[in-house]
Amino acid sequence: MAAPSEHDDAAAPGPAARSGRRLHLNAFLFGTGHHQASWRAPDSAVDRLTDITYYEELAQLAERGLFDAVFFADGHSVGNVAGGPAWSLEPLTTLAAMARATERIGLVCTVSSTFFTPFHAARMLASLDHISGGRAGWNVVTSMWDAEARNHGYTAMPPKEERYERAREFVDVARALWASWDEDAVLADRAGQWGDPEKVHPVDHEGRYFLVDGPLTVPRCPQGEPVLFQAGASGPGKALAGEVAEGIYAVAYDLPAAQEYYRAVKAEVARAGRDPDGVVVMPGLVTYVGRTHEEALEKQAGVDRLLPVEQSLAQLSTFVQQDCSQWDLDAPVPELPPLEEFTGPQGRYGTILRIIEAENPTVRQLLARLAAGGGHCTMVGTPESIADQIQEWFENEGADGFNLMPPVQPDSLQDVVDLVVPELQRRGLFRTEYTATTLRGHLAEA
Repeated sequence: MAAPSEHDDAAAPGPAARSGRRLHLNAFLFGTGHHQASWRAPDSAVDRLTDITYYEELAQLAERGLFDAVFFADGHSVGNVAGGPAWSLEPLTTLAAMARATERIGLVCTVSSTFFTPFHAARMLASLDHISGGRAGWNVVTSMWDAEARNHGYTAMPPKEERYERAREFVDVARALWASWDEDAVLADRAGQWGDPEKVHPVDHEGRYFLVDGPLTVPRCPQGEPVLFQAGASGPGKALAGEVAEGIYAVAYDLPAAQEYYRAVKAEVARAGRDPDGVVVMPGLVTYVGRTHEEALEKQAGVDRLLPVEQSLAQLSTFVQQDCSQWDLDAPVPELPPLEEFTGPQGRYGTILRIIEAENPTVRQLLARLAAGGGHCTMVGTPESIADQIQEWFENEGADGFNLMPPVQPDSLQDVVDLVVPELQRRGLFRTEYTATTLRGHLAEA
């Protein structure tokens, strides 16, 4: 548990705190941190990216901060290995080990509905839920890059509509597999039956994309089924989130963008006949925390100084799907196609358009904006000022919590745990102890 704050003179708890509503925090763990240059720092953990104790320590740190969960994204192509690390250990394997090093924190990872099969995914995730005692979560993604597709037998990614149609069927089959064992199907009667055949059911699914007889080979898991997350920003992505997600990861550059997405996706949840208040929306959040504002700015500038411009331009080229390598760094960003004409992933691209509209940056300034988190909200300041901003989003339909994206690991995560969490607790906005033992229980806290 984070220590109580020493600050006793800040503003009184706001309406959300008085109503008993509490923030939800995830720690999105990625390499040495979400800043592209974090691995270049002399004290970075770049030499530990295949060392399981590194990830165990990060999970233990987030658990000390009483976070709902840690989260791993996943990728299926290498990218530019000279530019820095991206993917390393396979997430489900890593989370299984992290489960043994933690007690309460949730364990969430991406599993692609385009590259896996429902039986494979359901079996692995049910196993993780058993191993962790009910702390597993699945971020349902359809994947996006042709380079990934070519590692899985495709010449290119299928069209978006087809990917989401497959994803819906994938989720339906996975949930049917998790439900194929009744809760009391295992008898373990040494003098009689191990399991009751009447309580283990075939799935008998034959759809457009999958043929699955079932049942699953893993008995019913502690949560019944792992918690489902979704992160789609397009129309089909928001619709899928509305239908199945209990937690939603979002991209929002500022509060108006967050409110627009929050209201739209909550409407999708209601349209699907579900309770919008039962679905937790968590925009990504990059933080640089200092005991003074100047200290926070120097933390940001220090890692920015390590960033090669060529690498940043390559990332920008990926985001906007055109070659940016010859753009004039000190000129305004060239005109980009409107969102409705863009055929790539729309969430990040829409955020870039919003930054350009709001700030009219030069190319160099845009690169700095995107260096950590790729356009997610960035907060730089003291624990009190960052808590102010978090509270503003939380109390004004911008977020139910945040998917923290530490620019430097473990330092940025530790700053939030040691400095920001106590301030949020003092305001009555965040838990002071775990009251649930499962991930679904954490998310269900009001």
